[in-house]
Amino acid sequence: MKELIMATNNAHKLEEVRQIRGSAFTVKSLNDIGCTEDIPETADTLEGNALQKALYVHEHYGVDCFADDTGLEVDALNGAPGVYTARFGAMNGYGKSHDADANIQCLLDKLKDAETRNARFRTVIALVQGGKEMLFEGIVEGKILQQRVGNGGFGYDPIFAPVEANGLAFAQMSAEAKNAISHRGRATKKLAEYLCQYNK
Repeated sequence: MKELIMATNNAHKLEEVRQIRGSAFTVKSLNDIGCTEDIPETADTLEGNALQKALYVHEHYGVDCFADDTGLEVDALNGAPGVYTARFGAMNGYGKSHDADANIQCLLDKLKDAETRNARFRTVIALVQGGKEMLFEGIVEGKILQQRVGNGGFGYDPIFAPVEANGLAFAQMSAEAKNAISHRGRATKKLAEYLCQYNK
């Protein structure tokens, strides 16, 4: 089975990808290769950030690698927070960077008087393998709820209800149900399909 490094030490992301990947490849984390430094994410697009992270690991550690970047795009905020999704709260005076509670509260406050709550999650996975660079995208449409619900998932999952879930938030769904329709699930499935073809 092909072994790939995922450029993250985020346990939630690793678990989701490991559940979705099927038998196409084995996933290891940055910790598994002794990478503990903060990898730069200075691009202004999801594609740019994902590729930047994958290339960094490939160039510094000499291994095939994939990295993802995910953005929540809210129509009422002209596509924000987008590439700044993980830092949205901190950028607006709510808590620290990557603080899920602060991010959620910031978004709810900004949408307090919004007429539309349409939004989408978009994940881009960048793969650097065998001298090639590939990008895979997954998108799920939905709405931002008025308040937090559910106890599962992570990040914005308590306030994002995908269209296919009949009003349920990601945080109210089982891991299997979420992965079947999620942005990361869709991007990871495309990655797995490519790797199955590549490794024939």
